[in-house]
Amino acid sequence: MFNSLAAQLNVSPEILFILIVWTIVWKGLALWNSSRLNQPIWFILLLVINTLGILEIIYLILYSKHFVKTKNMKEDKSKIKKKRRRK
Repeated sequence: MFNSLAAQLNVSPEILFILIVWTIVWKGLALWNSSRLNQPIWFILLLVINTLGILEIIYLILYSKHFVKTKNMKEDKSKIKKKRRRK
């Protein structure tokens, strides 16, 4: 079955295998990250759109790191405000 799919796509089975593994790894990382950061829109987009890992890499590099930085900054500010209120 795998060989017939590779033949239909006119690629060698080894290259097809590498592309499948590549896609699964990046998709898994991106989906895990988007769910951990509570980003349901990104989760759905990453789940539905298959781009051989391109969209997933863009998400991981640009959006998930930016979201974590802004989220951490907001949490730090709220902790500072709570400490000031206690004093």
